[in-house]
Amino acid sequence: MPERTHTVAVIAGDGIGPELVESALTVLDAVTSTTPFALRTVAVDAGAGTYQREGAALTDAGLAAIRSADATLKGPVGLPHVRMPDGTEAGLLGGILRNGLDLYANVRPVTLLPGVESRLRVEPGAIDYVIVRENTEGLYASRGKGVGNERAMADTLLVTRAGCERIVRHAFDLALRRSGAPADGVRRVTCVDKANVLRSMYFFRSVFLEVAREYPGVEAECRYVDAMAQALVMEPEHFDVVVTESMFGDILSDLGGGTVGGVALCPGGNIGDARAYFEPIHGSAPSLAGQDRANPLSQILAAAMMLDHLGEQAAGDLIRGSVRAALASGAIRLRRDGTAEGGTRAVTGAVVGALGS
Repeated sequence: MPERTHTVAVIAGDGIGPELVESALTVLDAVTSTTPFALRTVAVDAGAGTYQREGAALTDAGLAAIRSADATLKGPVGLPHVRMPDGTEAGLLGGILRNGLDLYANVRPVTLLPGVESRLRVEPGAIDYVIVRENTEGLYASRGKGVGNERAMADTLLVTRAGCERIVRHAFDLALRRSGAPADGVRRVTCVDKANVLRSMYFFRSVFLEVAREYPGVEAECRYVDAMAQALVMEPEHFDVVVTESMFGDILSDLGGGTVGGVALCPGGNIGDARAYFEPIHGSAPSLAGQDRANPLSQILAAAMMLDHLGEQAAGDLIRGSVRAALASGAIRLRRDGTAEGGTRAVTGAVVGALGS
């Protein structure tokens, strides 16, 4: 009998979501067969398909199941043609879960793995940083709240001291658990903003510098978001942990994904003080659905992040190690567009086969 059991809510999602989640669950089953813990999964119906059937992307019962779980593993959701009356996508869950559960930290590792060809002239290990997005404030807090008429429309960018302090502390605490930037081994947190133009961003930077004084063992620096976009291409090895407002982090994490083989290799976590869910950072790619073509590595790596959150880091490391081993050996080969040769099931089998190697 397992020593402990974690309850995990599972959202299969839309498009390629069900295939990716099935892949991750297969890997999790293989890992937990040899660990002192077990996972009890609870299926939660959510996304664009749910909106079409129920009139909401997530029902009250689904939200209750997520609240009662220890963590949630979520596949990509949303379909381009399923939209609300205001024109925005109807199946997305970010605004529902991030704000509804106060999941204020969006954590996105950007890592160049062995066996992956970067569009940059860098070797595996040279790119290894984490983008920490504030998840409940910033410009995205205006989701569904824009005001205007047929002549003009406005969205509001809002940041609060409490929101800035907690996301900055999350970034510094994460830096303390890491081994530093690849270039020099320095534990470093980089604040990304537009403090030269926007008062809200100057406020974000000011709070960042205040909190930084509480962490004398971690270097603190600030960069403007436009300059940062260049730096992530020109000198990615300099960065360790990056903290920023939600929209800036959303854009920069996709840019970072483009330097490490594509966002199909990038997992993400949405973490609060009481709840968390983990997912790929890419969309549901409905044009690939049901064809066994989607690359499941981001979903598998999201499952590893979930295990870390549950206190099972050894098992998370085992998954990450198997992914690295399968890529390094050539058992998984990626095309330049981020898809994998052989398809979803073949990649899943390669990761399971590399466990413990």
